[in-house]
Amino acid sequence: MPSEPDPAPDPDHGADAVDTRREALHYRWLPALLSARDGACYPDPFPFSENLIERWAEPQRKYHTLDHLTAVLDRVEVLEDHAADPDLVRLAAWFHDAVYQPERSENEERSARIAERALTEAGVPEAKVAEVARLVRLTVTHDPADDDPNGQVLCDADLAILASEPDAYAAYAAAVREEYGFVPDDAFRAGRAAVLRQLLDLPRLFRTPYGEREWEGRARENLRSELAALTVD
Repeated sequence: MPSEPDPAPDPDHGADAVDTRREALHYRWLPALLSARDGACYPDPFPFSENLIERWAEPQRKYHTLDHLTAVLDRVEVLEDHAADPDLVRLAAWFHDAVYQPERSENEERSARIAERALTEAGVPEAKVAEVARLVRLTVTHDPADDDPNGQVLCDADLAILASEPDAYAAYAAAVREEYGFVPDDAFRAGRAAVLRQLLDLPRLFRTPYGEREWEGRARENLRSELAALTVD
């Protein structure tokens, strides 16, 4: 099952914990980027990851945070044997919510464009840049084709939170509500219910063999429970 959300930082060592997490993320970025560069020498890789980390740490984010980025990267590790190019999936994970403004509808497209610009500047070949951007755009629907192993891994990694234990799922749902705090309750309930129904209408939430085996059942239980709570009279 997906890992529980990261515990809150120790109040006595909060800054140290944040710095350690950021450093760890920088060093998860490095091998993925170097692999995509095919060994070519290009600019320092760390300003690119620093920019992304700053984006993921923006104050309007309550669920789509550095914790979420870390969790998605962790799940890509679990699923990497199912990917055609795991390092491109890792790069797509870094960029998939690079832009996140809850009141806007084009976040994925804007994130994909940032990936195109940044990875080109970082020295990634055009075809690989295009694949990363395609994967980012795929997170609009989370509905990869049967012959799209990279897309299946990214989408499964992104949706794995849906298969959390009940307490972790409740924390996820509460964080999503907090991100949309500017939306009145009735409108949020209607919109969130529509999203849940869209997910439940998918033939499969998870497309990798691992995801289907380990996450599908519990995710559907969680989605149905949340939908029932949202639509109760």
